Amino acid sequence: MRPHSKRYTKCLEKVPAKPVSVAQAVQILKEFPPTKFDSTIQMVMHLGIDPKQADQALRGAVSLPNGVGATKKVIAFCEGSDAEAAKAAGAIEAGADELVKKVQDGWLDFDVAVAHPSMMKIVSRLGRVLGPQGKMPSPKSGTVTADIAGAVKEYGAGKVEYRNDDGGNIHAVVGKASFTPEKLAENVEAFIRHIKNLRPATTKGVYIKKIALATTMSPAVLVEVQ
Repeated sequence: MRPHSKRYTKCLEKVPAKPVSVAQAVQILKEFPPTKFDSTIQMVMHLGIDPKQADQALRGAVSLPNGVGATKKVIAFCEGSDAEAAKAAGAIEAGADELVKKVQDGWLDFDVAVAHPSMMKIVSRLGRVLGPQGKMPSPKSGTVTADIAGAVKEYGAGKVEYRNDDGGNIHAVVGKASFTPEKLAENVEAFIRHIKNLRPATTKGVYIKKIALATTMSPAVLVEVQ
């Protein structure tokens, strides 16, 4: 095993052994030695769900109060006035059959794809292309919607998508190291509230088992579960 870097070791010295409040966790992250770039702040929540049960799977998207400090390239599958509105809202491409063909031909230089419900008949052809990349429009994630312009704006501004993994964990970006402690804490608390409100009715026992925050290339700080 490779030894930790000097920076990682210094960060580790600041990590408490026990979970702390959101505000304290954020403050600790802010005190880590800086990097040469604006580090991403990530959160992991370990949930007491059974990922094998379809009614306990969690997937969706949420707009955090202060954004996540990043913009995304969005395309929109739609027609007519919706296509014009999508372009005006910031979509880098908008269209129907011609856009589907462009993607089928190998163009994947975008981060998020949104689609009008009426377009899903033709967009379904892209399942094998977009599915493995997590870019396939889906009603559960909010990327299939009649409000195309609104979706383009939200996802372009960095709306956070999430999906539990096979271990019952949810990973999410909640901001940048350059954010103020107050803005970071507000984002973290908003995401935790959002996940709390999604507790599946069939889940038994402890729902949120563990929460951890970390910056890019740093150790994690455990957060108290309220």
